[in-house]
Amino acid sequence: MEHPGFFKREGPFSIADIARRIEAEVAPAADPGRMIEDVRALTDAGPSHLSFIDNRKYLDALQRTRAGACIAAPALVSRVPAGVNVLVAKAPYRSFALALQLFYPEAMRPKAAQFAADDGVGLVHPTAFIEPGAVIEPGAVVGREAQIGRGTVVSAGAVVGYRVAIGRDGFVGPGASITHALVGDRVILHAGVRIGQDGFGFAMGPRGHLKVPQIGRVIIQDDVEIGANTTIDRGALKDTVIGEGTKIDNLVQIGHNAVLGRHCVIVGQVGISGSTTLGDFVVMGGQSGLVGHIKVGDGAQIAGAAHPTHDVPAGARMAGTPAVPLKEFARGVAVMKRLVRRRPTGGEDATGEE
Repeated sequence: MEHPGFFKREGPFSIADIARRIEAEVAPAADPGRMIEDVRALTDAGPSHLSFIDNRKYLDALQRTRAGACIAAPALVSRVPAGVNVLVAKAPYRSFALALQLFYPEAMRPKAAQFAADDGVGLVHPTAFIEPGAVIEPGAVVGREAQIGRGTVVSAGAVVGYRVAIGRDGFVGPGASITHALVGDRVILHAGVRIGQDGFGFAMGPRGHLKVPQIGRVIIQDDVEIGANTTIDRGALKDTVIGEGTKIDNLVQIGHNAVLGRHCVIVGQVGISGSTTLGDFVVMGGQSGLVGHIKVGDGAQIAGAAHPTHDVPAGARMAGTPAVPLKEFARGVAVMKRLVRRRPTGGEDATGEE
């Protein structure tokens, strides 16, 4: 059965109505009466969808889009393909945020279990589906329309939110919270894990920082283990995905739209920024981090405290900040050691002055 989603969508709206509400203008060649049903990323949009372009990095995706309409800055209007209705905006990301607020107004407010004040029920909502053999410990909250599979344990104090689905033979630790997420079989979520909260999305500007509604999900595939107090944000438009068999340590932060491949190993205090993609069998050492919108190839290894700022090839071993190939980093360390050894002693610098 297809999941019904986590957010109610408003609309459809005409292009003229959308433009009026999002601080944009309808381009002369556009059809102001065209009806738009939803907001999607460039790669996922169809003829009834609105998308946006605010970063030249995505011009290739723009050329391939099937969107019915696209928000664009004046400088990028000429790059929008023929047949796509253009809404011209001075601040496309801000206009995109306003469009999301228009279509998904309830996404502006966090929600968890979705108990109504007059439900008069206990901690497990009567619409939740709990398979025989699942264990819901005292004090756990299971929200409206949630699903818990056979053999899964939901520990005391945990919260399983509205329409969250958790597979079989899993474990949800004490005090964990899972919202806006679909979780596979044999997944272990340790104490204090936070899954599915808002991604950190704001359209920043001189008038203040406008909240961008986050309408994506978190998808956690089978046999994943996630350490205590790790946080995984839900996607903005697309989903945040944790691939099969991946193991994540304590105190890790994974941003919205990040995609981790199969059997990755992510060590404690790692930070993975939004819209970053990891291939299969990637290893990240403790306190390392990735900037947003980069790709790390299959089997790459990121040393502890290393911080790549560009795409990492498959099989690469990276170290340092900004990260470079491990051999290059080691040569740099060796050079610095030699320079230090050559420095005069006794408080003098290399010129012989005090």
